[in-house]
Amino acid sequence: MNKNKLLILVGIAAVAIAVLGWRLSARHADTAAPTPAVTHAPLLELAPEDVFTAHVETLSLGLPLSGTLKATQTALVKARVAGELMDLMVREGDAVKAGQVIARIDPTEYQARWRQARQQADSTKAQMDIAQKQYDNNEALVKQGFISQTALQTSLMSLNGARAAWQSAVAAADVAQKALDDATLKAPISGRIAQRLAQPGERLVVDAKVVEIVNLGQFELEAALPAQDAAGVQIGMKALLQVEGVDPPVNATVLRINPSTQAGSRSVLAYLGVPGQEGLRQGAFAQGTLGTRSVQAIAVPLGSVRTDKPQPYVQLIEGDSVRHVGVEPGARIQVGNQTRVVVSGLSEGAQVLAPGVGALREGVKVKPAAAVAR
Repeated sequence: MNKNKLLILVGIAAVAIAVLGWRLSARHADTAAPTPAVTHAPLLELAPEDVFTAHVETLSLGLPLSGTLKATQTALVKARVAGELMDLMVREGDAVKAGQVIARIDPTEYQARWRQARQQADSTKAQMDIAQKQYDNNEALVKQGFISQTALQTSLMSLNGARAAWQSAVAAADVAQKALDDATLKAPISGRIAQRLAQPGERLVVDAKVVEIVNLGQFELEAALPAQDAAGVQIGMKALLQVEGVDPPVNATVLRINPSTQAGSRSVLAYLGVPGQEGLRQGAFAQGTLGTRSVQAIAVPLGSVRTDKPQPYVQLIEGDSVRHVGVEPGARIQVGNQTRVVVSGLSEGAQVLAPGVGALREGVKVKPAAAVAR
């Protein structure tokens, strides 16, 4: 009886050990081999403004330029002598003519100096006349044999000295006369007063600024051009400018081209002549296009042409992924507020990523949006 109980207990223990081993192996299997998670690469969603549809259109090609208008003729009237400013009657906007008296500097001191110089010149003139008469008398006496040749030479030297003193006094009088004339300020050119830089009663020093005069008959525009585009610019080329405050476009002509590039920017300065007309002002901002011509071409936003590879390229949407396509950029144009560049290598209707999207790897999945033609 005891033997049967022992066998039963042994059997129960064996079953328990087998069940425990099965559970431990199942738990180890769950830990060692987890169920793999299924991952999907996210799609890049694009807004309508992120896609530009390339299409052939009529474009006005030219070189965009901008700058401020400067009057060709300007004059800064300065004091040439020191003194108290008098009779300054012109103000900003007044019209003046070349040679017109616009102000005076107190001439009292310069009048006195001129009188002094003239009197000194008259005195030396009288002394020269006396020396001349003495020389003439001595010359006659030498011929008659009453005096020696040495005495004649002495009188000649006295005459030459008196003549030099008179000429020096005359030159001093001329200097005094010029200083007196300089006390009267005249307009060197015809135009309008742009600035009044001194006030009546003010004590002026030499070279003190009094007024600025601007002639509005001819203007110049100084435009900085990229070095790679400046090679095609020639003297005589025409430009169409839009000047702030003036409704109709203004014609301009290239007058000069700077032979040197600017330090830092490496740009080239071109100077365009703009005829004066109603509404044009000194310092007005102008922008336009130089050398316009019409062509049929495809142009994309300038920022869409990327240059981080050896060859320029654009990012196209083909199906649901991005592809890089090499292009050859050409002339730049201004369409509204957007700068575009003419490209070759694109077909009609190609969907180009806009500059705001940034650089994407080729093959990136995207969710296309409706293209916006701009």
